[in-house]
Amino acid sequence: MRNKRADVVIVGGGVIGASIAFHLAQRKIKVVLLERGDLASGTSGACDGFVFLQSKKPGVHLRLAMASKVCFDELQDQLPRPIEYESHGGLIVIESEVEREAMRAFVREQRENGLDVSLLDGYEARELEPRLSEHIKGATYSPLGAQVNPIALTLGFALGAKHLGAEIITNTVVTGINVRRQSVRAVATDKGIVETEVVVNAAGVFAPEIGRMVDLKIPIIPRRGQLLVTERCERIVNRCMLSAGYIAAKFNPELAGSEGEGLSLEQTASGGLLLGSTREFVGFDRSTSLEGLRKIAARAIRILPCLKKVNIIRAFAGLRPYTPDGLPILGPVEGLKGFFMAAGHEGDGIALSPRTGKLIAQLLVDKQTDIPLDVFGLDRFSGEGRTE
Repeated sequence: MRNKRADVVIVGGGVIGASIAFHLAQRKIKVVLLERGDLASGTSGACDGFVFLQSKKPGVHLRLAMASKVCFDELQDQLPRPIEYESHGGLIVIESEVEREAMRAFVREQRENGLDVSLLDGYEARELEPRLSEHIKGATYSPLGAQVNPIALTLGFALGAKHLGAEIITNTVVTGINVRRQSVRAVATDKGIVETEVVVNAAGVFAPEIGRMVDLKIPIIPRRGQLLVTERCERIVNRCMLSAGYIAAKFNPELAGSEGEGLSLEQTASGGLLLGSTREFVGFDRSTSLEGLRKIAARAIRILPCLKKVNIIRAFAGLRPYTPDGLPILGPVEGLKGFFMAAGHEGDGIALSPRTGKLIAQLLVDKQTDIPLDVFGLDRFSGEGRTE
């Protein structure tokens, strides 16, 4: 790679970085995207494809997801390849009275925030999904739940960006960021220099590594999720599902150990089912464990007993970029001109990717956004930010 010049350098070729590249290229910005491996070789290639709204915290998190869902409804016609997007609604299944009361409050708050969601009893839930176990006491249902192929989405964004003039450079490691007078000047890689005055850190679980290059402390740590893939089979479910236990574990890590991680389940366009997921803090270990996979299978059979007759064909694990409050880190970094964050989405990167890309493009081009980013700033974490 010869030395280059770009208006914006994006570090990270997952779904967030690719979306930002696409939306900036739409605005005629000269973009270089740098990825240490292949596109979608990290989190975006080892996750489910949920575009789920009712799993988001009421408030700014839910509002961002609702805005992103609108983007998804238009996206298929904008990208140069299919992304296997289907919008058939989604369920969060309830297995106990305690879960029902918790989800009742959750639904009430979500409805107050404008989400179309309702609380169903067990009979109504089985009318929508007849294969649900008889012990299921109810579910929350939103017609806005959807799913997408996460790898196809990432590649769609990247290919769309490339068609619009962005340069996508893979298998290239960022080795440093040149800063002069508290302003970004260039990005150094193992293959050359890219001169720029704007860097977007979209490196996911590796965002802290990029941050350290400019003396930033970024509170993102990897959280492993293991998943099972079944053989192709007849249509078993008509929409994607989560369990109420999954929601509890998502927002309270202590429950992941004491109550289990819950279940996520979707049937893909190819006919196989994707079953997940654990939520484990094990560093950068992407291996699977027999214990974790057995738990996923047991939860799936408990909720859909017919899965006893379905064969598992493989398993994998991915790392989610976790933040302490469950919200991504977006926007400029105080005291370092030209350095912007777009990381920390944990398991919501796929669902939030279209709107995240659009917001960062708005911020860089228009210097303002239609959804305020203050609440997502790095400075919300006490003691984080620049160390010098």
